Amino acid sequence: MPDRIALVTGATSGIGTETALGLARAGYRVGIVGRDAGRVRETIKRFREEVSRGEVDGFTADLSSQSEIRRLAAEVRVRYPRLDVLVNNAGAIFDRYAVTGDGIERTWALDHLAYMQVSLELLDLLKASAPARIVNVASAAHRRGRIAFDDIGHTQGYSPVTVYSQAKLGNVLFSAALARRLAGTGVTSNALHPGVIASGFAAGTGGWFGLGWRLIRPFMADPVSGAATSIHVATAPETADTTGLYFVRSQPVATSARGRDVALQERVWAMSLSQLGRSDIGPGATR
Repeated sequence: MPDRIALVTGATSGIGTETALGLARAGYRVGIVGRDAGRVRETIKRFREEVSRGEVDGFTADLSSQSEIRRLAAEVRVRYPRLDVLVNNAGAIFDRYAVTGDGIERTWALDHLAYMQVSLELLDLLKASAPARIVNVASAAHRRGRIAFDDIGHTQGYSPVTVYSQAKLGNVLFSAALARRLAGTGVTSNALHPGVIASGFAAGTGGWFGLGWRLIRPFMADPVSGAATSIHVATAPETADTTGLYFVRSQPVATSARGRDVALQERVWAMSLSQLGRSDIGPGATR
């Protein structure tokens, strides 16, 4: 068993795959999480072809489902005696309104709540492995995001970009709120913008949004570039004690004013915990 273990969600394509490969090359045993078992197997095959002596494990779970996340976390705790890095990367944008089996709009469920639930389910393992790092892949889209507390699922006037931006703001708010609660534990929590990357991110969308995405895709950066900041935040010695920050191109930058709003961070934290049916955590928890 290697001295360091990392888990990457959404690791069967794009930025997630390249992040996992980068961590494997850095000497981590890597657990990759994907929704489709076939793609998980294909990604493991690629790892074994490209990373000499790299160790990789596959986990299959639909992270829009709270029960699937609980199952995933249980499997990770059985498989691994420690967890040094958790990269919350899985996400998507959807062109149509839909709810999950938990009754939650699927963008909010997958792109925000999953980050929170995966982190909290694995928090005891991360604390026991400290120093450890939680890396939350957000987006510059958070800057246009607003939290619609009165209609978090945007049942009235659904817009793919609006709900995605809301979820990415959720990532930034969650990451900062978690960092406060983890003070003194040796576990850090940071968020980042990977860049505008040519990946399979919007592959399932149609309509004008899907068409526009396909037209601009050739002009986007490649997934290797997109993974660079995630790998930096997860592994760089200079970020070992850094927590509660937001990175762009491997450098800390200010978030939007909403992202820095502590009262908003706490309000979204409390609402999200309620949606997940969880209680708050310490130390430093605001109950």
